[in-house]
Amino acid sequence: MKGNGLGRGERLAPREDGGRRGVTLVELIVALALLGLILGICTLAIASLRPASGSEILRALAQARAEAIRTGRMVRTVMYHSPLPAVLFLPDGSAIGPGVDPLTGAIRASR
Repeated sequence: MKGNGLGRGERLAPREDGGRRGVTLVELIVALALLGLILGICTLAIASLRPASGSEILRALAQARAEAIRTGRMVRTVMYHSPLPAVLFLPDGSAIGPGVDPLTGAIRASR
């Protein structure tokens, strides 16, 4: 027999890794830890893009909306250093003005 160079009864030498394929538990844990770290950093980066919920503009709009609902009268907010020039809140809590959601008074994302 000339094909593989082995005579009768001879065996191939075993592979160095014992013939097993795949990943070890340590490799899996390291990969999952790195994935978790990357996802955590991405989540923090995305969360920092949103405006802070306690900003002055949002607080003023929420206060004006609450006052309109509480008093039953229209309330107009005028903010001079804001992208929203003026918003009118109606007694039912809806809003009229540029850049706000008509039903909730929440600031809409700029397009």
